[in-house]
Order: sequence, then C-alpha cells, then structure tokens
Amino acid sequence: MRATGLNHLSIGAKDVEDSVRFYVEMFGMEAIPTYNFGFRTQYLRCGDQQLHIFGLPDATPHYQHFAINVDDFMGVYERARDAGLIDHKTFGNGVNEMPDGTVQLYLRDPGGNLVEVDWPDVASLDTARIPELKRLADRFEQVGENLEATLFLDRRRA
Repeated sequence: MRATGLNHLSIGAKDVEDSVRFYVEMFGMEAIPTYNFGFRTQYLRCGDQQLHIFGLPDATPHYQHFAINVDDFMGVYERARDAGLIDHKTFGNGVNEMPDGTVQLYLRDPGGNLVEVDWPDVASLDTARIPELKRLADRFEQVGENLEATLFLDRRRA
C-alpha cells in the first residue's frame, strides 16, 4: 500500500472569520461547503486541495492534522488498528462516514501527530470489518451546505 496524495491541511484559529478573511484576501482562497462538526469550521479551496480552519476554545496543535489519500484503506485501517494507533478521542470517533459517503480514519503517528486517512467511497469497503465506523450525520445534524461538502474536490455529484 502507498499514499496517493495529500488531501487537506487543518489549522486552528482564535477567530474563524478573521482567519478566513486573511486566506481569502491574502492568497485568493475560496470558502467552500463545510461539514458541521459541532463547532465553527470553514473549508477553503486552495488550488486542488483544501485548507480547513477550526475555531475551538483550545485551538492547539492537538486538533491540527494533515490528511492523505491512500490506495488501500482497509490495509491502512487494519495496520493502525492492530498497532493501537487509531485516535478515538480527538474528534469523538476514529472512523467516520461523511454525508457524501467518504470515509475518514484518524490515527496518531509515533510523534503524536494526528493523521487523517481519507477514502472516497464507503460503499467500496467491507464495513462489517470496521466496527467503529460511525456516520457523522448520526452525531451532528448536517443541513444546507453541510450536505454539499466533500473531501474530494474532483468528485462528481449526482
């Protein structure tokens, strides 16, 4: 198995609106639809990638992470599970199905960095082998632009 690319960069902000304005005005990034995580969040388009800005009371590197796409999600999941690396605490669950059918796996590297592994289609996975997989929509209401959000910017909507 091998990594196939970076997906997005996530950063904390004391004031999400100020940070969004800075990235839009300074670098020409574009605000795009965003999932509801239960706290103020805004996704920005940065070329073919995304910058995610989180507004949290303790916006520390604890929440910051980078995301990668892989060509074998189950292989990465099983290795992370067997090594005890899945992070179940930071975002409330270690493996999430997003409203658009994409999947996120959170794990910690040996240095303690949070790494998100993204997969484009939950239907292509044997979900019976992922007991901790939970739907984000079952935890937080997803409405409006939340339902338009995606981790894969080149994904075609039906």
